[in-house]
Amino acid sequence: MAVKSSSNPKRIRVLLVDDHVVVRIGLRALLEKTGAITVVGEAATVADAIRTARKLKPDVALMDVRLPDGNGAEACRKIRKTLRRTRVLFLTSFSDEQAALEVFLGRADGYLLKEVHGQALIQAITRVARGQPVLDQRVIQPILAKLRAAADASERMGKSGVLSPREQQVIALVAKGKTNKEIAVALDLNDKTVRNYLHDIFQKLQISRRSQAATWFARGSSLEVI
Repeated sequence: MAVKSSSNPKRIRVLLVDDHVVVRIGLRALLEKTGAITVVGEAATVADAIRTARKLKPDVALMDVRLPDGNGAEACRKIRKTLRRTRVLFLTSFSDEQAALEVFLGRADGYLLKEVHGQALIQAITRVARGQPVLDQRVIQPILAKLRAAADASERMGKSGVLSPREQQVIALVAKGKTNKEIAVALDLNDKTVRNYLHDIFQKLQISRRSQAATWFARGSSLEVI
């Protein structure tokens, strides 16, 4: 008696988010011919991406950074907040350091430029679906430079005094992308006190931007570079 095979792999369910119809058509054709990926939906705006993701619960949202009503980073944060199992992979024409930093800050799972070869894109989607973050090597150098700067700032901080326990709480929330108001609510502080803490933190780390503070927290992130 023949044994029925149950080894058919589950297809990766992908949501395409791009405001260009031609791009979505091309991506759908490329991905679905693999037999391992199913495009379950499409979206052209931040609002559509969030709504469609919540409805379809895809394994991976393949998303452009710049959308008509906002940016992919905003959509990414909101999708990941409610859909913990949905991975987000940026696919964009822009080598945007700030958006790429989302990978290190735990909001996105990968960042690729649209010049990537088809097979490399498919491999990246597969890795991301498995929980393995990826980053295009063409944007890795600016990020590494920021990490080195953060390491230098950390060394300087050691000479000027460590962060207080409360300052550590504040910078941890900054690294999660929280606004001053959200930090104030989370720590039961007022907005002015949060601003004062951030001023002191920036002085100790010798930095001037929130992204630099967040990058300091991002050191040690492990990424697959393709």
